[in-house]
Amino acid sequence: MRIHLIAVGKRMPGWVEAGFEEYRRRMPPECRLELVEIAAGQRGKGADLARLQREEGEKMLAAIPRGAEVVALEAGGKRVDTEGLSRWLEGWLAGGRDVALLVGGPEGLAPDCLARADRRWSLSLLTFPHPLVRILVAEQLYRAMSILKGHPYHK
Repeated sequence: MRIHLIAVGKRMPGWVEAGFEEYRRRMPPECRLELVEIAAGQRGKGADLARLQREEGEKMLAAIPRGAEVVALEAGGKRVDTEGLSRWLEGWLAGGRDVALLVGGPEGLAPDCLARADRRWSLSLLTFPHPLVRILVAEQLYRAMSILKGHPYHK
């Protein structure tokens, strides 16, 4: 099974790439974590933000692997603790389907992405910068996997 983290934004700072890579490489072979970066539209004075969000959403939808369960990361989604995430992960592993986690740009996910989602997940009531979300998600997936494997990392 593969988890595809599909995120708007390219050319992240080195600390973001290093943080994500640290947890990505810790994932076991039966649950690979892959990053798919979607180029963000050019924002600036007078930019049509709704159009940019829609275009980014179209690219995200096109990047979802066929048959994958789609999880939209968004503020209004379900909040779960790490044990709850480990139960989701256990179900994903048992189901054998790939999973696509969608992380939108500055304006959030396009409505079409939210409509396509099988599930919505909120990391917190706090607002996080999009680059940091990549690291948070990767770490939490590794932590959830450590619970399933009985590894002491979670303690």
